[in-house]
Order: sequence, then C-alpha cells, then structure tokens
Amino acid sequence: MRVAGAPAGAGPEPDGGGRADTADRAGGERLRRWRMVLGGGEADGTGWAPSGRDAAMDGALAALYGGGGSGSRKGARSAGLGGSAPQVARWLGDIRTYFPSSVVQVMQRDAIERLGLSTLLLEPEMLEAVEPDVHLVGTLLSLNKAMPDTTKETARAVVRKVVEQLEKKLAARTRATLTGALDRSARISRPRHHDIDWDRTIRANLKNYLPEYRTVVPERLIGYGRAAQSVKKEVILCIDQSGSMAASVVYASVFGAVLASMRSIATRLVVFDTAVVDLTDQLDDPVDVLFGTQLGGGTDINRALAYCQSKITRPADTVVVLISDLYEGGIRNEMLKRVAAMKAAGVEFVTLLALSDEGAPAYDHEHAAALAALGAPAFACTPDLFPEVMAAALEKRPLPVP
Repeated sequence: MRVAGAPAGAGPEPDGGGRADTADRAGGERLRRWRMVLGGGEADGTGWAPSGRDAAMDGALAALYGGGGSGSRKGARSAGLGGSAPQVARWLGDIRTYFPSSVVQVMQRDAIERLGLSTLLLEPEMLEAVEPDVHLVGTLLSLNKAMPDTTKETARAVVRKVVEQLEKKLAARTRATLTGALDRSARISRPRHHDIDWDRTIRANLKNYLPEYRTVVPERLIGYGRAAQSVKKEVILCIDQSGSMAASVVYASVFGAVLASMRSIATRLVVFDTAVVDLTDQLDDPVDVLFGTQLGGGTDINRALAYCQSKITRPADTVVVLISDLYEGGIRNEMLKRVAAMKAAGVEFVTLLALSDEGAPAYDHEHAAALAALGAPAFACTPDLFPEVMAAALEKRPLPVP
C-alpha cells in the first residue's frame, strides 16, 4: 500500500523505516474502517477487500443494510435476509457473535422495521435466537393477538427476562426515593416522642438557643408520620397504548408493579386507546399487565381521564400520571376541562409525553401547551428520572422538568 504523501514506488527514508511501517499500519486500519462503514461496492473508493472475520461481519451488515458487501451482488442495495426463518435465525446468531449486545439490539430493530420480519417472530425458534430488549417486547405485544399458542410461552419467557432486568435496575432506587418523599410529606407538627425528626426540629428552633443553659428550647416539634403502616398516597398511571407508545408501556408497567409493592401507595394502572382497561388487579405481575395491553388503534384521552377521575376518592393525596403523546381522538376541550377540574380539587397531575430512553418524542404541541397553561407541564421522561418526578409530585413541589 502506498503511504499518503509519498510518490508511487518510493520506499521509506533509510532512517524512517519504523515510522513508515507505523504509518502503513495506521493507514491500513483507516481504510479498513472506512470500507466497513461504506459497505463496499464500486463507489466506496477504498480498494480494500475484507477477509476472515471482517468478511463475515461485512456479510451480516450487507444482508440487512445492502450496499454491495462481500455476500451481496456487486453494487446491490437491497437487503438479503429474505423471508426464510432458518436463514434469519443464522443471521441472528452471526450478529450476536460479531457485535456487542447494544449493537445487536439496534440491528434487530432495524431488521424488523426494514425487512418486515415481524411475522417470523411468531415462531419459537426465532424468539429463542433474538436478543431480548424493550423494543422487542413492544413488537411482541403488538403481535400478541396473532401469536399462535405454540409461541406464547416462549414470548412470555422473552418478555419476563426483559421485565426482570428492568425491575432489577429500577426497583431499589424507586422504592428508596419514594419512601423518602412519603416520609417527608407525612411530617407532623405534634409527633409522639419516637416519631420526632430531631435533626429538623433542632434546625427549626436554633433561634431559641439559650447560651447560659447551652440548650435549644423546641417551640415547634417536627416529626415523621407513620407512613409505612397505612396508605398515604394514591397514584393512578394512565397509559396510552397506541403503537407509538410501546416502550413507554413497557417501562410504565414495570414502574406500576414497583409502586404497587409499596404498602404506603395505593396504585391503579389504566391503559387506553379508544377503550379503557383497568389492569390494577394484575399489578403483582408486570408480564400479565403487558400481555393485557393491546398496542395500536386510536386514542381517546378524555374517556380515559374520565374513568381515572371517577376513581379518585382523596384528591389532595392523589397523583395522576398521564403517559401519552397527546394525539387526542376524543373531545379536546372536555379533556382539558377534566384536567383543570382535577387540579382544582387538589390532584397532582403529571403529563409524560414518553417514558423511555428513545430521545425526543413526536407529540401534539398544541395540547402540550394547553396543559402547561393549566399548570400541568408535559415533558418526556427517562426511566432514570421517573423516581425523582414521582417524588416531587408526592411532595407537591415543582417537577424536575428536563
């Protein structure tokens, strides 16, 4: 290979052989990387041909993205997986061999979207070959009604694996954050002796310090209520199950199960499209919740909020979390009036445009602005931020809007 800047056929300088060899290797690696990015064919301009492991990786990429890779017809741009389940299963095994898990998940998602492989996921052999993630769960839930009995148990196993991973990641921090918020919101001014928060009591009474006695006279006692022994707050998760909200439905179901496990929070989980389904009695198992959803269809936010409103018994101690992109198919003005009425009654109302790591979502900007004008700002929320958002809502303090 010719070194950049040197004339063709010229060798390295006598005293620079080591540097020239290093430059050769660096230049070769740059060409290799560019070739793997560009995908080959007549237009890549590198003149570098992959071999060995690189050739296998190139073939796996070309099968999905085209581009004239080593396994494709020269100059072809079409993908090459076809509709063959055995061929796709082999490809899934290949990409898990050559790429890290995070890349595998992206490639699987692209394969499902670009090549229409959703129907192949109805086969148990295919499900056993894929790398489980939130997006795959969303796809399986959208196929739930068409899924044959032979596949359902495998699909549930895939979904359960993802749910358990999410619970392990999110549950401990969520419980700790919300327990602290509940304790703070339950502080009372006439506590029993063993319920006194001495740290806050002393700080609140420092102005009453008597130097001659070296003591503080506590005019006001601050204590914790016994939050763990009774229900202190009620939370209603109202989740839009339209197709664009798949990842949000998965995360919300996991968080719903975590909240339901806390004795001091009474949790209700409602999903909706043009109909409303209350899945509260299934909250002990988020997998059951997920398979109780039906992704896709229209959206009637007003009807869903009407149902949630009918279940509120203690407005001042209730948090309603609407998770929706706000593309309303129902009665817009009635939806807004309902939100205003709940807030006027003392309900803390939170609107999440998405509950996922997918970045900025598409949403109805007009409806979001109308809700913000009512004091219910609408924003996208990552799973990591959700516990802080809920803690702020439980304590009735400003939400940590990103």
